[in-house]
Amino acid sequence: MAAYLIVDTLLDDPDAYEQYKVQARPLIEHFGGEYLARGGEITVREADLWSPSRVVLVRFPDVETAKRCLDSPEYQAILPISKRSARRTVLIVEGL
Repeated sequence: MAAYLIVDTLLDDPDAYEQYKVQARPLIEHFGGEYLARGGEITVREADLWSPSRVVLVRFPDVETAKRCLDSPEYQAILPISKRSARRTVLIVEGL
């Protein structure tokens, strides 16, 4: 069953975050992730619980693969770049 990685990002240092994006994309794709949305225009219809800033949506083959990707030593090595340059909310949602 597919899984969806949803990341909402508020960029503090967009230039530094570009370094993260360049390294993260091939790694995500190596684990079978497919980018479905990456920072496009957001139309918020209701925001009682969450007001997103910049949303990235990635489909993985399943939850375990998404977790393996985010827990991999390769991803953990680039994660500090993201943490220094942005604040994020990261979710993995099991799909249908």
